[in-house]
Amino acid sequence: MRSRQYDSDLTPPWKRQQPAPEVPADPDLVVEEVTTGFCGAVIRCEKTAQGPTVTLEDRFGKHRVFPMEPRGFLLEGRVVTLVRPRAAAPSAPQRTASGSLAVPGARARVARAGRIYVEGRHDAELVERVWGDDLRIEGVVVEYLAGVDDLPAIVRDFSPGPDARLGVLVDHLVAGSKESRIAEQITDESVLVVGHPFIDVWEAVKPSSLGIPAWPTVPRGQDWKTGVCRALGWPENTGAAWQRILSAVHSYKDLRPELLGRVEELIDFVTAP
Repeated sequence: MRSRQYDSDLTPPWKRQQPAPEVPADPDLVVEEVTTGFCGAVIRCEKTAQGPTVTLEDRFGKHRVFPMEPRGFLLEGRVVTLVRPRAAAPSAPQRTASGSLAVPGARARVARAGRIYVEGRHDAELVERVWGDDLRIEGVVVEYLAGVDDLPAIVRDFSPGPDARLGVLVDHLVAGSKESRIAEQITDESVLVVGHPFIDVWEAVKPSSLGIPAWPTVPRGQDWKTGVCRALGWPENTGAAWQRILSAVHSYKDLRPELLGRVEELIDFVTAP
């Protein structure tokens, strides 16, 4: 014969206490201790020789320590078992829009003598959008020019030197262009002229970030920005179009590498010891 196994607990099933839900004793959680009726907010949890305890603070500021026993507390009238809160997972380092590690609470550095010049206001706003945090920490000021036709004279007036380097970002810097001929006139070792191949900095924004298949081709002889607006079916208001484009840029991931590499190169050049 097979022996019968009996439960050591002879309490009838209908009288047995059901397990209470476990609730993390997070700070400021308000509970009531079942035995004393003391009601308060969780201040801290501690590990003791007798087991874990929780400290509660009532509305008068009085503190009391209780063991964290099963079914020991009421939460909104429901019996619960308090348990130690789970350790928070380490958060990933925050990054700036350019992908650099953010420096929380960092103050802007006093501006360096060196500068970065870009061709126009849109270029400057785009650089600020993505690299602004980095530039403030490094103390680099970005200024915009009204084109680069007078770049040699602008460089002479700046008087660059080892402690005042000048970086220049040029639009449409491709072989045989007017911009490339002007850039070739700059031979000072304290000046770095780099550029991207786009007709305008608008094109440096990825089409996918704007929800368009590609940047349109504008026939020669037409104003490029107006032609873009017309081809995309946007109102022919280039200022409004630029705000639409800029608002689609949230980080370096929205920009094409031909611009990303050049701006990073200029920042490194201007901030080099």
